[in-house]
Amino acid sequence: MSENNNKRTLHIALGVAMLLSTAVTTGCQVSVAGQTLPSSFYHLDDVQYFPKGPEFKLAREAAALKEARAEEAANRR
Repeated sequence: MSENNNKRTLHIALGVAMLLSTAVTTGCQVSVAGQTLPSSFYHLDDVQYFPKGPEFKLAREAAALKEARAEEAANRR
């Protein structure tokens, strides 16, 4: 019976060690006082750059609407 307890203890210890090594090597987000803090590997992430776009997002739609209104006004005459 002592041998079974030793095997079980060994299996539990190995499971805990695997879990801890996974958590340490992968990093994870942590929530502290309502803040979500990044993992310890945040400085290794690649920085993504999104160039600044036009301020008015619907420029093509506005131009099409203006053209349609002008065409409608020309057809009324």
